[in-house]
Parts: sequence; C-alpha cells; structure tokens
Amino acid sequence: MIYYSLNNPSDKVSFKEATIRGQAPDRGLYFPESIPTLPGSFFDNIANLSREEIAIQVIRPFTGDTLPENELHRIVAETINFDFPLVPVTPTTWSLELFHGPTLAFKDVGARFMSRCLGYFVRGNNKPVTVLVATSGDTGGAVANGFYGVDGVEVVILYPSGKVSSVQELQLTTLGQNIKALEVDGSFDDCQQMVKDAFADAALQQQLFLTSANSINVARWLPQQFYYFFAWQQWADKDHPPVISVPSGNFGNICAGLMAYSAGLPVSHFIAACNANDTIPLFLATGQYRSKLARPTLSNAMDVGNPSNFVRVMEIFGRQLPRLKDVLSAYSISDDETVTTIKDLNTNYHYLPDPHGAVGYLALKNYLGWHPGEKGIFLETAHPVKFYDTVEKVTGEKIVLPSAIAPLLKKEKQSKKISPRYEELKDFLLSYR
Repeated sequence: MIYYSLNNPSDKVSFKEATIRGQAPDRGLYFPESIPTLPGSFFDNIANLSREEIAIQVIRPFTGDTLPENELHRIVAETINFDFPLVPVTPTTWSLELFHGPTLAFKDVGARFMSRCLGYFVRGNNKPVTVLVATSGDTGGAVANGFYGVDGVEVVILYPSGKVSSVQELQLTTLGQNIKALEVDGSFDDCQQMVKDAFADAALQQQLFLTSANSINVARWLPQQFYYFFAWQQWADKDHPPVISVPSGNFGNICAGLMAYSAGLPVSHFIAACNANDTIPLFLATGQYRSKLARPTLSNAMDVGNPSNFVRVMEIFGRQLPRLKDVLSAYSISDDETVTTIKDLNTNYHYLPDPHGAVGYLALKNYLGWHPGEKGIFLETAHPVKFYDTVEKVTGEKIVLPSAIAPLLKKEKQSKKISPRYEELKDFLLSYR
C-alpha cells in the first residue's frame, strides 16, 4: 500500500515511512492510494472468526509488505487482548464499550498498534526517536502506556492546562522514565498547532528524529477500524445494519469507521456526535467550513475547534459534500443535555456513561426519533471513572474504582508548564537530547 500527502499527491511513501514520519513534510496528512474492499465471504463468515483473524484481514492491505506476517500477528494480538462488548442499553440502542483496555479508553487500540509498529520499524536505529503528541485527554494516557519503557523512544506529550480530567492528567504525567509531559497554558488546538509547527521545522528535523502518535499518524488512525467490525460481529440483526453514533472531536475515530464502511462494513448511517464545539455540524448544515477556538466542555476530549482528520473524511468521499451527507450526520450536544443524559441513563436504564458516551447516546437517540424503525450503536469511548469528578457530581453516587485507577490517585504529576509558543516547545525538545 502506498500513501500520499493530502497536500501534495506526488509525495508518496510506504506504510513504514508514513508511520515514522507521522505527518508529511508539507504538513499534509497521509492517505492510502486506494481503500481496500473486503470480500462478501468475509462478512458471511464473520461470526466464526476470532477477533485477531478479523483484525488481520482488515489491516493487512494497509501495512503491505512492511511487516512480516509473524510480526503483524504479534502486533495485532497484543493490540486487542481485551474485550469489546456490545451491551444493550434501551430496546433500540446498544453501547460498544471501548474502555476495557489498560488506560480505560478507546485510544488504547491505536496507541498499542502504533507503538508496536514503530518499535519494530526503528530496531537498530542509532538515533533515538522522539514521539511528539498533543492530547485533549485520552490520547496522552494511551500513548504514554503504549510507549512506556520502549527502548530508543522518547515521548513528549502536550496537554492543555486545566482542560483534562484529573484521572486523565495522572495517566499521562506520572509514569516518568521515557515519558515527558508538557502542560500548555492554552487549548488543545494550541497544542496541536505546536506539534504541527515542529514537524514543519526543517532545522529541528535535522537534529531530532521526530514522529507523531496523534491520529494524524496512519498507524494510530487505521487500526481503529477493528472495533467497528467487532461490533458487526456481535450485531444480531444482520438484515438491518445499525446506525453508529461516534463521539467526535478530532474526527480520527469516525474517519476510521467511515473507512470500514468504504471497505464494505454494513452500516445504515453514521452520526458525528459533537459537544458545543460545532465546527462540523455547522459545516454540514451550511457548506461553509469555519474553524473556531475550542470551547471547554464536560466532554473535554472532544474540545477541538479545527479537527485535523476531517480532511481525510472529505477525501474518502472524493471531497464531495453531498456524497458525505448521504452517509454522515452531525449534531451538537450541550453540557446541560449531557448532564441530563447521564442522569437519565443511570436512573432509568441502569447504565452509567461517561460524558462523551452521553453525547454519543443523545445524538443517536435524537436521530432514531426522526427515523423510526432504525436501531443503533453509540461508542462508549472511556470508562466513567476517568471523569469521576464530573459523573459523581451528576449522579450523587460513588464510582467503584477499577484496579487500573486506584494506584494512580496516590501519585503526583510530573509536568513542565509552558506557554502556547512554539519556541518554548522547540527549546524543550533540544534541551534533553
């Protein structure tokens, strides 16, 4: 498989090169030259396949010959060695729980896959790799966990000060060793822009071996397709494909779902469930794309005003808005609606969502109200304990701490505060070489 830059189609690289580079030198995101389609026999037989067999068939065309078969099998097996249950919530809605991995968030899949690919690709390198990543919440913890202790790899995580939950912050700031956290006095968009500036800095690139672990990296983005196929494997009514509602911020997750759909996955419709950061809902409504400053919300991992991955979404549909609108709707859910939804699900259906899952559920509920007869899935992207300070206040009930979280609460964060100026990030990156 060959990948090209969305800013310059003549810039073509392999999966290995795209993974190592993260972003093209022209700041473009890499995109596969073709979207593989899966044969009908794959879907006919999906009930009899293991998760590993499903994932291998989905990802193999994208990795091509850059990974030996035994390495690909090892990487996939280690990536998805936890559960992805499809849980009934109401008579017409199911929750695809993606929080059963080590950091209790959906980003464990992409982070684990990418860390293992990169670890294989840089074996024998005499120049250490610096993984540079911006996070609005869950990416940081997942990347920190995935790369922790990996030889020859240093990880630098930028996160917006005061705009991630207390548990998220502890997950990305308490590991130490090769994991370094920068607390930025700004928004996620500021963090993301600083990362992009670093990749566009030719002088810095000559001194450091930089790559990214955000969903701009193909090895982070593409494996997120796996759990859409796992959902279909568990979906009982194969004659009526589900509507799928995806809590959306930077649009990497839903973009992976749309790739799966393009490969043949049966889906009735997709919903991008957004919070008050409504750049994409407004774009679909008006046809005018206007990025905004990110607004802080209870669903902080979706606080993105200029989602990087939306350019890939458009590319899937030939940059034709009418084609996209046939498959995708987008809704903006307020914090007040999020709080009401958490209460409703907890009280009436005995299901406790995190704020992002609540946004996904309500967007799905609204869509199903306008499309009677349809049924759907919302992605529960994080365990509610990661937002216990919000969720417990809403429900008035204590959340039982999973074993992965309890030790964190006794640790102190280790981070360096910086302003949202690229020069400060550059100075830090050069200072610890």
